[in-house]
Amino acid sequence: MHIPLDIVLLKGSNKNHLLDSKNVFFIVMNIDGQNIFLRAIRNEHIPSMDDSYPFNLPIVRNLKTLEFSKSVTYIVGENGSGKSTLLEAIATLLGLNAEGGSRNFNFRTQETHSSLYKELRAVRADLNYRNAFFFRAESFYNVASEVDRIANDDRRMLDSYGGISLHEQSHGESFMALFTNRLRNKGLYIFDEPEAALSYTNQLKFLVWMKDAISEGSQIIISTHSPVILAYPDAEIYVAEDGILNRSSYNDCYIYRDMLAFVMNKDLVVKDLLSE
Repeated sequence: MHIPLDIVLLKGSNKNHLLDSKNVFFIVMNIDGQNIFLRAIRNEHIPSMDDSYPFNLPIVRNLKTLEFSKSVTYIVGENGSGKSTLLEAIATLLGLNAEGGSRNFNFRTQETHSSLYKELRAVRADLNYRNAFFFRAESFYNVASEVDRIANDDRRMLDSYGGISLHEQSHGESFMALFTNRLRNKGLYIFDEPEAALSYTNQLKFLVWMKDAISEGSQIIISTHSPVILAYPDAEIYVAEDGILNRSSYNDCYIYRDMLAFVMNKDLVVKDLLSE
């Protein structure tokens, strides 16, 4: 089995709060045919009139418990809804680097992540997980730089990402190199807008990668604006609307409905938008 270097380096490190007392890695628990590492998160913050960011965000203020009952969970919403803030907090809570990467990535270009993670509690399955990764499109450049830095001392790190520097590939190619090379083993994978640099064709390939990852026993949590990325079957979809996370089907989700409406009425929509 291929074990990426940043997993190998983790064992024995002091970032072991997700391991058992003997520093033993566990495997995923299969619940009702679903791969569940993380059952739920609970928000233990008590709202106050004096709350500032991020606790004044409606999605945070109204969040009590967020359950994960499927192998794939989507958290979607309009810009500014707070979904990325929530995903960042979940990743940080689980010991992942706020800018992206595995639990062994400790770099910080700027301390911008919120303190929300300090108020969240993870409800994990009876068995824990070995591999985890937080993919954040907006700071992927920093992750690629960290991979190169570590690879200068140990070539195995670069091999885990396909053997070619992520900086020496196009934006979309580097995304796909990460997905298909580094994220090959069973694990918990959190994605914030993975479609950012992906063409339509590569978004379809990402769906195939998701199928393979689920077959290996992985759990995936995704924030996306893409109706293609959103299309994985038998997934849980949470939509941030009016400050609340509501469950939705694919066909009822605004991401699909709005894109369909545009494609079916492109000329009319563009004419109306551009008319004086």
